[in-house]
Amino acid sequence: MKTPLFIVALLLTAVLGSAQEIFPGLKSVLSAAEWKRAGLDRLSPDELGVIDAALIRHHSGATAHLQTELAIARQAVTTVAVEQKKGLLQRFGLPVFDDSDWRNLPPLKARVVKWETANRFLLDNGQVWEGFEPITYELVGKDIEIQARPHGQFTLIVDGVNTTLRVMRLR
Repeated sequence: MKTPLFIVALLLTAVLGSAQEIFPGLKSVLSAAEWKRAGLDRLSPDELGVIDAALIRHHSGATAHLQTELAIARQAVTTVAVEQKKGLLQRFGLPVFDDSDWRNLPPLKARVVKWETANRFLLDNGQVWEGFEPITYELVGKDIEIQARPHGQFTLIVDGVNTTLRVMRLR
């Protein structure tokens, strides 16, 4: 009795491996020698129908399970592909210097309150900015504008005139 169950398990594996929607039945899956060796020739058509129905049910459940796993795997691949499209900086949570966004950033308009160092100044909104190059303009008490430039850079505008001085925000 253990041999027919083993054969049925093997058949189940074969059925799961096939891509057919409708199970053709055990008789068409097995050769005549396998059919006789498994002892299935001694079963009634009703008993064979029960085994076929069980195999079909199991195949449907296994297929549904595999389709779910496949959908999850595809989602994971899509997520990885999206992550790979992100730049190296983005994957580590650092800002991305996207040249297409800088033109949409509004300029920062503020008044310079004081110099903190020879090249570092404090604005009335509490921000502290520093020049990459020496700032030769007297800024205290003046209204300035800081405009975004490509690659996360900023330039200083004094009295409505672009100074071409690059600045960076410290705080």
